[in-house]
Amino acid sequence: MLFYPHLANSLHSVVKWKKNINYKYMVEEKFVRPSWDEYFMKIREAVSLRATCGRGRAGCVITKDNHILSTGYVGAPSGLPDCDEAGHLITKSTVENDDSGEFHDHCVRTLHAEQNAIAYGARKGVSLEGASIYISMEPCPVCARLIIAAGIKRVVCEKKYPTAGYSREMLDKAGIDFTVLTDRVQEYEKE
Repeated sequence: MLFYPHLANSLHSVVKWKKNINYKYMVEEKFVRPSWDEYFMKIREAVSLRATCGRGRAGCVITKDNHILSTGYVGAPSGLPDCDEAGHLITKSTVENDDSGEFHDHCVRTLHAEQNAIAYGARKGVSLEGASIYISMEPCPVCARLIIAAGIKRVVCEKKYPTAGYSREMLDKAGIDFTVLTDRVQEYEKE
């Protein structure tokens, strides 16, 4: 037991002090640890702070057995200028597997967060077979194919993406567990 000389002068003070300490710990809310999904999504959010394209500051975390294998964020390949340095490189393009013919603005200067995380894992010789991937929004068709090809078995997204129908279809056909945590939809400002 700890000894506090300033309290020893009065037995009444010690009893009152103990009651206050016990009461304090009884009324505090019990600490609740985040789930693994919440934990890795918070880390993904921190990773996204490194992104170098203001149109989509997204991040990605790839895990297996509750351990991080790789991270990635939106950014240019090493050695090439990024959007924060050189500005956006916007192209007008149609969305894959969309017969509407509608054109969308797309910045092509940088890689997507998923692409960077998968490429980093490959560079370091890390197998992603059976892994989970935590991403900011539903993947584009290219990222969906990379996820499938890398052997990733679970995709967890924070937001929906307005043109992700084909990606969802591919992930479903590949038997990948796919979860979107919110109903929010990613939006971009017009350039």
